[in-house]
Amino acid sequence: MLEVSDLCLRRGSFRLSHLDLTIPDGAYAVLMGPSGCGKSSLLECVAGLVPAVSGCIRLGGRDITRLPAAARGVGYVPQDGALFRGLSVRENLAFALEIRHWEREKTNARITAIARSVGAEHLLDRGIGSLSGGERQRVALGRALAFGPALLLLDEPLTALDGQSREELMGVLEALRARRECTILHVTHSAAEAERLAEVRLDSRELLHS
Repeated sequence: MLEVSDLCLRRGSFRLSHLDLTIPDGAYAVLMGPSGCGKSSLLECVAGLVPAVSGCIRLGGRDITRLPAAARGVGYVPQDGALFRGLSVRENLAFALEIRHWEREKTNARITAIARSVGAEHLLDRGIGSLSGGERQRVALGRALAFGPALLLLDEPLTALDGQSREELMGVLEALRARRECTILHVTHSAAEAERLAEVRLDSRELLHS
C-alpha cells in the first residue's frame, strides 16, 4: 500500500500543499490531470528525486519520506524513459541489479525473464539509439521492474507513442496489472488510458493543491 499524508513539496516557484493519497496494495491507480498541475512532481517526490518539505510517504507501512531513492523499493519510468544511451538493452536492464550486487547467474536469469515479460527479448543486444519509441518504453519499463519494486511509478508512458506502439505497450501494462507484482501509480491526461487500465481513478483537481 502507498500512503501519502499531508505532503508538501516545492520545485522553484511551484509548490504542492497538503496532499493525501492512498493506493491499496497491488492496485493499478491512474492519476489524471492536465499538464503543469504537479503530477510529475508528485511522482518524483515519491521516487525520492524531489525532497518533501513536510508530510509523510509510507510504502507497505514503512516510512520512506527521507530515504534515498535507491533504498525506497520504487521503480520509476519518467516521460522520456531516461535510458543509458551508452549501454545496450541488456546492460540497461541489468543496471539496477548490479548496483544491488546481485550474482551474475541470478542477474542473467532475471534479465531474460523481465525482457520476456515486456516483449523485449529480441532487443537485448541492441543499442538504445537503434530503438523505436515503443521499444525504448518497453526497455524503460523493464529496467524499472528488474529489481522487483514494491511500487511502480509511470509518468505519461504512452503519450509520445504511435497508435500501434501505444496499443502494444497497453497490452504489456494490462498483463502487468493482472500479475499483481507491485502497486502501480500511472499519471496521464488521457481518459482512454484511465478507462482501460485503472482499478483506482484519481483526479488531480481533487488531490493536487498548488
